Amino acid sequence: MFWIAHAALLLGLLLVATEVSADQQAGDLKAHYEQMAPQLARSPFQKPILLSSVDDTQHPTGEMHAVVHHEFATLAGALRDADAWCELLTLPANVKRCVVDDEAKPLTLHMAVGRKFDQPIEDAYALDFKFQVLAERKDYLLVEMSAAKGPMGTSDYRMTLEAIPLEGRRSFIRLRYAYANNFAARVATSAYLATSGRDKVGFTVVGRDEDGAPRYVGGIQGIAERNTMRYFLAIESYLDTLPAPEAQRLDKRLRDWFAATERYARQLHEQTLEEYVAMKHKEARRQMAQAAGE
Repeated sequence: MFWIAHAALLLGLLLVATEVSADQQAGDLKAHYEQMAPQLARSPFQKPILLSSVDDTQHPTGEMHAVVHHEFATLAGALRDADAWCELLTLPANVKRCVVDDEAKPLTLHMAVGRKFDQPIEDAYALDFKFQVLAERKDYLLVEMSAAKGPMGTSDYRMTLEAIPLEGRRSFIRLRYAYANNFAARVATSAYLATSGRDKVGFTVVGRDEDGAPRYVGGIQGIAERNTMRYFLAIESYLDTLPAPEAQRLDKRLRDWFAATERYARQLHEQTLEEYVAMKHKEARRQMAQAAGE
């Protein structure tokens, strides 16, 4: 009886500690919003979003803070679901497949990621994200995805999304995307940045040309910022298309995501709308056929 009572006490203390932690995290995010509100109102993106990155070749990190016009209950109801993340994470062109493993503990998203947008799925790399809802309350959501290993010597992938409700049926979110590069990955990245990726840039303005045109950050920061923006636009496009009839959602989601990326064509343009939509429908049909054959 003593051990049962002791275990119950420990469980109770753990639940209290978890609730206190969630209270603090929700409060911290609200404080971030209040601090950032003036910057969000003046965002250079012409919408209330702010994007930042860390200049670290070993641990590339991108972070997005944004106000989205979606009621918190709707947002949280969608983004606490692993299947929803699989659907939105396949919107970026280089993500070729995503399948939820419901039997894994925790739930796992089995993804196939290409080095470039037009890489055949057979040549894509496996990336397995463990999916966990770490906090879910009426005023706070925290979702985390993590992967120990990634392609080409990358590791320690971590994507976290936090959200709180705002007035006016809006929500404030913080999306953080980070991973680690070992020596081989840094060499491969350097080779990419010296060749096909040499003209790729991010979103942070680091200076001005003589004619006043902005100069954007490049290198590993540029990679982190582009990836973070792609994933944020995928989340937004997914939420925007929820009211559409289910049979129309995929095509609308693809077209909305592409249109959103084209607003930042200097950073994100890879292919034409027709090429992108045809490629993604082909990948979706293949995934459905594989699922039906299992």
